[in-house]
Amino acid sequence: MNLEMAGMDIQRANTLGGIMSLLVMVLCILIFVFRLNNMPVVERWLGILFIAMALPFGYLLLGASGLHRPPLYFIQLGTILAFILLELFLDYIFQIDFRHVKWMTLVYVMFFFAGTGGLIGVASLAGKPWMYAAIVLFLLMTGLAFWQRAKTGM
Repeated sequence: MNLEMAGMDIQRANTLGGIMSLLVMVLCILIFVFRLNNMPVVERWLGILFIAMALPFGYLLLGASGLHRPPLYFIQLGTILAFILLELFLDYIFQIDFRHVKWMTLVYVMFFFAGTGGLIGVASLAGKPWMYAAIVLFLLMTGLAFWQRAKTGM
């Protein structure tokens, strides 16, 4: 699929990547906040929105070769998509209680930080303000991730 043929130039793709990257980090922050406040229904709906982010990231991945993206871009998008799929299967389809199994939690956390960390690179393509916002959100998200894990065990 060629994004240029679909009416999307590289700047629009960069902006979409920036918006989606920041949105994913904000969703993760909100999920952690609602988990800390013991609001599982809201957390679940935010998780569904998070999983829906696979669609625009998939769109960007499919059009990346038409925009002559470097290999790192494919890795960044592929990693977040792999994490979203992992989340979908573990939490929503099979509903596996994996967060209490150390090795599974480590693999999950590794994919989480690899995927969301790669989004800093995706956001940076939209410009420095996007990159700075992504860095701040990533650091906030990371702090909340470890705090909620220590407090809730999840």
